[in-house]
Amino acid sequence: MVTITVHPKGWKPARGYANGMVGTGRILFVGGQIGWNADQVFEAQDFIGQMRQALCNIRDVVETAGGSIADITRLTWYVTDKADYMAHQAQVGAAYREVMGYHFPAMTMVVVSALIEDQAKIEIEATAMLAVPEM
Repeated sequence: MVTITVHPKGWKPARGYANGMVGTGRILFVGGQIGWNADQVFEAQDFIGQMRQALCNIRDVVETAGGSIADITRLTWYVTDKADYMAHQAQVGAAYREVMGYHFPAMTMVVVSALIEDQAKIEIEATAMLAVPEM
């Protein structure tokens, strides 16, 4: 499996994300993950704690499918409070690197008025390119 970051010539560097990624292999679509644990319990009530847990949930799904963080090609973030996200950029970066390392796939962030689970402050969905298993 190969993934390559796509960055058009002459564009300013992307900071914390990729503009595009190309890959070969099996495609894994990870449904939106929120900040609750495997028992569907919110251990964190704050944005950073829920963000970290949502990323851990994504990592767990990708690893269960036989992949790794490096296989994630896209993240779409849905946040309920833009000001909360913007006010905690240093903590966002630290929590992201704690789970994802220095892997920055293509990303989109959308501010929404609410999520289905009332306690959820963030939901993240992912796409990954996984290696084709050898026969």
